[in-house]
Amino acid sequence: MPDISLVKLCVVGATGRMGSTIVSEAPADRFRITGAVAAEGEPAIGRSLRELEIADLDLKVTTPASLTELLPSADACLSFTSPAAELANLPKVVASGRPFVLGTTGFSETEQKHVLDTLNGKVPCVMASNFSIGANMLFAMASTLKNLPPDFDVSVLEMHHSGKADAPSGTAKTIAELVSKSRGYSSTVSGRSGLSKRARGELEVVSLRGGGMPGEHAIYAFGPHEMLKFEHLAFSRSAFAQGALLAARWITQDREPRVYSMLDVLGFKT
Repeated sequence: MPDISLVKLCVVGATGRMGSTIVSEAPADRFRITGAVAAEGEPAIGRSLRELEIADLDLKVTTPASLTELLPSADACLSFTSPAAELANLPKVVASGRPFVLGTTGFSETEQKHVLDTLNGKVPCVMASNFSIGANMLFAMASTLKNLPPDFDVSVLEMHHSGKADAPSGTAKTIAELVSKSRGYSSTVSGRSGLSKRARGELEVVSLRGGGMPGEHAIYAFGPHEMLKFEHLAFSRSAFAQGALLAARWITQDREPRVYSMLDVLGFKT
């Protein structure tokens, strides 16, 4: 039987694009928002989620300074913030021992290693660049490209709203890592101009930004006489929010203290 017990959540970045979607869409019969945190200095601080029209709750938005008090009463912590905020909040999450769902992207390689080293062996955590089920199916498919003949060239295209700060997206980086591993690519090119033929062992990753585009990712495999295209399109941020909530429920079920991916949540690997 599926687990339908109530899960109490502390959401960090609760007034941001993803955080507010998660808070507003968490079904009240299955999730209870016990903490809503926003960055210091945000106008939302001290106002309720109801006032902000995020959710029908009188819970007030607080600063990260309150995390130490909020986390013990939560079953899990979900965080969608900035890399700098995440690094500052991480010690509090680890000290609480609470299961963690980490959706922040844009970390440098050094920061990413620090995050993984800090979390592994300390708390159970689902860390993903993209929480939508469709995008993670795309990740799984990226690994199968190793079966294509060597004369196939693979490229990655991603599109997001004009306000997205990092490029390529975290999802595109994950796809690129999987493709490079499966195809043996040793370098990445993010754009071309002038005389720029594609070199052997080179992966193309292209980013487009515009309007309110929630997110689209595509993998192209170009053969001498045919082309394959694997594509995922998110119609709204609800796709990511529902995946994050699924991860939150999964990670609270007595998981070992290590970092998992959404592929673990979906049963693709253990």
